[in-house]
Amino acid sequence: MPTYIALSTFTDQGIRNVKDTTKRAAAVKELAKKFGTNMSQIYWTMGHYDLVTIIEAEDEQAALTFAMAVGSAGNIRTHTLRAFNAEEMSAVLDKMP
Repeated sequence: MPTYIALSTFTDQGIRNVKDTTKRAAAVKELAKKFGTNMSQIYWTMGHYDLVTIIEAEDEQAALTFAMAVGSAGNIRTHTLRAFNAEEMSAVLDKMP
């Protein structure tokens, strides 16, 4: 399954309700299953981003649908990156001339 790394920041709403962040994360992890995705890891971070999550999805549409559903709750803004493991990267490199 394709892997995605989501870098997220709290919105004003999200930081106002920050005491619920671990409860929201558990609910989002369950929600992921409904979209054919798996939020395998979540980290609360210091610095430019407040959260970093690792998500596996059946395909791009599943990843996008999940991201939009999470974003529509209004607690975070997310930048999502497609990540490639070593095996996937080797396959890409093998196609190069």
